[in-house]
Amino acid sequence: MLGFPLLLIPFAIYNMIAFIVPMDWGTKLYTFPLKSGLAWSPTLGDAFIVFSLLMLMFEFIKATSYGKSVVEHFLAIVLTGAATAEFVMVDKADTPVFVLFVAICFVDLFAGFAASLRRARRAYVPETVPVTHVEPAVRAAPVRAETMPVAPTIRAEPATFEPARTEPVVRVEPVQKIEP
Repeated sequence: MLGFPLLLIPFAIYNMIAFIVPMDWGTKLYTFPLKSGLAWSPTLGDAFIVFSLLMLMFEFIKATSYGKSVVEHFLAIVLTGAATAEFVMVDKADTPVFVLFVAICFVDLFAGFAASLRRARRAYVPETVPVTHVEPAVRAAPVRAETMPVAPTIRAEPATFEPARTEPVVRVEPVQKIEP
């Protein structure tokens, strides 16, 4: 089990490329011809993001299979804080590639917390009460209910329904008062 956040590797690679090697993140690595007739040219920044996502996947596998210790959570917090601070304060870290890397660090941080909370919930075993041997209860013989003769009921037909007769509606105008 590795005892450090795996995203520390892409973080170090970014800083080496940004500060030591004068290289642009938009540098095309290779051109792939596509069936549509177009050419796809991934850049150095694209390769860095793919590598960072690959490290994130290994970090997820590590967190779900072994679990993370408190030290690893602390180091993930420090790495995320350092990457965020570098983005805010350093002029060579103001690229879209580094913003995506900072987002990947945040995903790793929150996913690590969620995985350990889930692992802790699964590991919780409520306290059990010791079971002692209990003698089974003696079953009483079933009681038979006696049937009583029922008098035959007289069945009556339902009454027929006839609607009430209605008188035709006559409209009556209000009476006007005539003054003498």
